[in-house]
Amino acid sequence: MTIYYSLTFMLLASEMAAFCIFVAPLPFNVRRKLFRFLSESPITAKVAYGLKISFIFVAILFVDALQRMFRITTEVEAAKASGQGMQDVRTETSFAARKFYAQRNVYLTGFCLFLSLVLTRTFYIIQDLIHTQDEYAKLKKATANNSRGNLVAGEQTKEIERLKKDLETLKAQARSQAAEYDRLADQYNKETGNSPSDKRVD
Repeated sequence: MTIYYSLTFMLLASEMAAFCIFVAPLPFNVRRKLFRFLSESPITAKVAYGLKISFIFVAILFVDALQRMFRITTEVEAAKASGQGMQDVRTETSFAARKFYAQRNVYLTGFCLFLSLVLTRTFYIIQDLIHTQDEYAKLKKATANNSRGNLVAGEQTKEIERLKKDLETLKAQARSQAAEYDRLADQYNKETGNSPSDKRVD
């Protein structure tokens, strides 16, 4: 395998490793820190820029490998149709090896390009998911605080109503006690013969 196809294979392996890390069941805080680093780090931006350039070269290799595979397939079909050149086992083996290498290069570069698209889309989907989970946590906290405030306000309203009822009860008891005191005072004055005016003078 030539050097550029070896580099393509290394790029494909690194994409598979990155995809496994992205979809791994990591804790939420670890995932959020990882994706925040990947989205905000200047080093990651430079690496992403270099990868975009490398994917352009991989796309050129894909087109070249596809054309080579079609050309070899056409040559094999033409040799089979003419019946010449396919009688020798070495020639047939050579055609089969060339076809195999061409197909291998097409699959290698094609999967590398396809996985780059999948990886990019997965990265942005997970980033949106983390953002949505952060917003949900903020809304949940705000709702809990509002509910707690409403609950406290409701409890305070109930306490005020209870105190008002207690105050009315105390007023009624005070009125009844004042009336009872007046009745007992009048009864005492009648029995002792004292008048309220004499009591005031005394």
